[in-house]
Amino acid sequence: MSTYDDDEIEFDFFDEPETVEASQRSRRLPRRGGGDGGGDGPKRPPLQTPTGLIPLARLVGLIAIAIAVVVALVFWIGACQGKNKHDDYASYAAKVKPIAESSRQLGVEFANKLIAPGLKQADLETSLQQYAQQEQQAYDQAQQIRAPGPLRRIHQHLVDALELRAKGLAGLGDALSQTATLKDVSTAAQRLTDVAALLTASDVVWDQLYRLPATEELKTLGVTGVVVPESHFIQNNDLVSARSFGILENRMHPASTGGTPSGKHGDGLVSVRVLPQGTDLTTATATTVKVSADLSFVATVVNSGDFQEVNVPVTLTINAGGTPIVRRQSITIIQPAQQQTVTFSNFNLPTSAFGAKATVKVVVGAVAGEINTSNNSLSYTVFFTLSGP
Repeated sequence: MSTYDDDEIEFDFFDEPETVEASQRSRRLPRRGGGDGGGDGPKRPPLQTPTGLIPLARLVGLIAIAIAVVVALVFWIGACQGKNKHDDYASYAAKVKPIAESSRQLGVEFANKLIAPGLKQADLETSLQQYAQQEQQAYDQAQQIRAPGPLRRIHQHLVDALELRAKGLAGLGDALSQTATLKDVSTAAQRLTDVAALLTASDVVWDQLYRLPATEELKTLGVTGVVVPESHFIQNNDLVSARSFGILENRMHPASTGGTPSGKHGDGLVSVRVLPQGTDLTTATATTVKVSADLSFVATVVNSGDFQEVNVPVTLTINAGGTPIVRRQSITIIQPAQQQTVTFSNFNLPTSAFGAKATVKVVVGAVAGEINTSNNSLSYTVFFTLSGP
């Protein structure tokens, strides 16, 4: 390449911008205005926003909107999932609740049956078979319930508890028929106690292996407002003890000599207290009793014998002129040397009761085999007066 060629290239390179600028000036419109020679100079072009910032601002705005939509969507999905999770566990608990309550009520019926007066063995065996069938149905229903994932393993313990109850009740019926011919009451009672241990074990399984772990699992999952149902079949463990079954055997198979139970039996009245004033009645002097809407008499009874007693009647009678006021209560079960209270309330005393001497008498009914009844009743002299403001 020659020197001339180099000069020609350099000339073209530096000369082209001048040509472009000159072309732009030639297309510029003349400035309007009056005056000679004024305003003909070059006009400064107006400031303009760089063309790249507007699309960038729009892009940033769209990204911000998209992020907000995504965040809102995430929160909405989370809220929906939380609600669905709560509904799932609430639905599960609602299915378990009637089974739990029905089984608990059956336990109450079972307890009342054992202490029913005049109970016959054949009648008890028939009832136990019916109870066992009802628990078997509850067992089948519980197996059909599909618990939410985290509770499936725990739910199996509920099923186990119901199975123990069904087997325990059926086993008691079989044991009763097998021990009917035994002359040794203690041996028969022990056999019944061993079988009844399945019933008490069912309560332990329900509480410790089902209800408590299920409640803790709900806390871990953050599920609130859902209560895992409880169900206690045996309300009083003494009811299924060897001593209680021994008494049951004696009641169903009384002694041949007149049917009187052997051993020491009896109950006694310990005291009577007036509430809400908190005064104990005494036979030594008359007691002033302040009458109010919540007036009540609390009688304390003690088992003075060596055996468990059931359905002990207690009667309170107020003689204050006119027709005597009589209230009756009963003690479902009381163990030897144990004290229990009975409360009498809801009194509507006549006008004649105020200002005159009245008598309050409490009587504890004699139990089978009781010989000494001298401590079964007490009478107290009282004066009723209106309670101050």
